[in-house]
Amino acid sequence: MKQVKFLHTADLHLDSPMVGLRHLPKAIFQRLQESTFKALSNMMDEAIKQKVDFVVIAGDLYDGEDRSIRAQAFLRNEMARLAEKGIKVFAIHGNHDHLGAQSVAIDFPDNVRFFNGQVETAVYKKDDGTLVHLYGFSYPERHVMERWIEKYPRGVGADFHIGLLHGHFEGASDHGKYAPFRLSDLIDKGYDYWALGHIHKKSFLSEQPYIVYPGNPQGRNRKELGDKGAYIVNLTDSGAEVSFIETADVIWDETVIDAKDAAGFNGIYEKCLAAIEGNRRDGKGVLMDIRIERLNPELSDVVDKIDSGELLELLQDAEKGEDSFVWVHKLHFSEDVVIDRGNLIKQSDFYEELFKTIEQYDDLNEPLSPLFLHSQARRYLEVLSESEREQLVREAEQLLLQQLTKT
Repeated sequence: MKQVKFLHTADLHLDSPMVGLRHLPKAIFQRLQESTFKALSNMMDEAIKQKVDFVVIAGDLYDGEDRSIRAQAFLRNEMARLAEKGIKVFAIHGNHDHLGAQSVAIDFPDNVRFFNGQVETAVYKKDDGTLVHLYGFSYPERHVMERWIEKYPRGVGADFHIGLLHGHFEGASDHGKYAPFRLSDLIDKGYDYWALGHIHKKSFLSEQPYIVYPGNPQGRNRKELGDKGAYIVNLTDSGAEVSFIETADVIWDETVIDAKDAAGFNGIYEKCLAAIEGNRRDGKGVLMDIRIERLNPELSDVVDKIDSGELLELLQDAEKGEDSFVWVHKLHFSEDVVIDRGNLIKQSDFYEELFKTIEQYDDLNEPLSPLFLHSQARRYLEVLSESEREQLVREAEQLLLQQLTKT
């Protein structure tokens, strides 16, 4: 039976600067700075352990187009580890590390094949004669907006066909619409597996054939939540098997605490401690956001301790010396206040107009523009997702109504 085994990863973003996180304790920030490198080492350990035939990297090996010497040297050394075991590597460059970048380049060992700026075919042949064709291209420049999928050939002349593409699945999100494609475009090529990159959340677009975004192997901010890793893929004459491997050294997470039955500060504190212990990972670090919901507004002393940051500091102090830390990055809360819209509308036409305005409000650009256009602030901001914009409007509505209905 013909068979081939490989590891699929993408979006390594080596040497990511972890913008806006320097306020973290020095040891935790340094751990986070090293995490993209550690994730790569973890992946290569797994590739060697599982004796894969080759590794495919679907773009954005480096975080920036300057490709720091340190990042290149680290990647080269990891590739050399694979070379010692006879494991090949097939890689494409994406929008972050495109070929048009002007940077000093380091030579890589012969087991590594980087695709050039045109769609090309790489050939891999096992000792038993199993033949694999891999198809892909590296971004010649940062902004690749054309439908490059149309340049990919149909899969013929080999036992297995694998496509590498760093691009945007049309209609899925607003995340950088580079090298767009439709699902039917990929399926029509007749490949056995599509190794995608660009989206930092793992997902299967199809299972016949497998069309896979592995996500990034290491989360870099609170939008990149949960387990991060890569996929081990087995292709055989009878089909494909895909299994996920965890690689992240530091995990971003979030949790919600229901404070409805909490009678005081100690009750809230104990719930937070339980949430921390419940999210601790052996040997890994965790950066976690906690949201306390349905907090009794009559517990003014508790509200004051949260508002002042004292509860957050208390939770953080206990984690400073932990190797398997759970660092509470942010602590939010909402009070258990029920707003009766119908009754408010009966009281005044003002509320009816207010609610209509809120429901029809869909433009946050104007109020947010002073922040996002600020020369210094915008360096530390990312574009808000649709869900984040909706949440921002809901929280603003809740705050406004609480202030208006205070007695």
